[in-house]
Amino acid sequence: MRRLFSLAVLCAVAFSGAAWAVDEPSRPRTVVIGLDMSKSNPLVEDAAYAARVGQRTASELEALPLRSHVMLRTFGSYDISVNALKIDEVISTRAKPQAVAEGIGALISAVPELVAQGKLQAQGYTNVISFLENTSQLIDCNASDVTVILLTDGFEDSEYANLTKGGALPHPEALYPGCAELMMLGVGQGGGSPTVTKRVREQWAAWAEAAGFQKYTGLYDW
Repeated sequence: MRRLFSLAVLCAVAFSGAAWAVDEPSRPRTVVIGLDMSKSNPLVEDAAYAARVGQRTASELEALPLRSHVMLRTFGSYDISVNALKIDEVISTRAKPQAVAEGIGALISAVPELVAQGKLQAQGYTNVISFLENTSQLIDCNASDVTVILLTDGFEDSEYANLTKGGALPHPEALYPGCAELMMLGVGQGGGSPTVTKRVREQWAAWAEAAGFQKYTGLYDW
């Protein structure tokens, strides 16, 4: 009888622990989405590509836990007047992740049309680094799991470097210590060469590691 009682107590404790683990709320995430509006990026004029990258980005948002923060910004030239688009959403019972994902995906898919209508502006430079520097001041990797998703060809073209002409990225400060991931969708697009894509991907992989990201993903296609 004592053995049966002890077994019952152990089972109850185990069940209680399992139930607690299931009910424990997931750690919120912060997802920063940067749209590269430079003219070299096919996102600004290729509707089929924009739809595909919009769908891929939306898939990253569909299962976000409550209190997660989604930030969307544009970048290209170092000029805030042409990069005024700012969207901030917090996942809640009213702003469900599926709805936020669909809205963000639809906006990304519409970028070529918005550029054609003059509502967004295609830009002549690609300031990826300065965008990441500025964004690092807005997020806290200790408060949530942070993923930065850039829809970009990765060809930095700024005062820092010109990767199109074979330059190298500068060594960064530890801007994102402990942040989960830097993801780039479209790395090497338009370069017309797998070796160019590889070189650009390796440049950003080294930059991401030095900046403090735990993981770097650079996709030419998916």
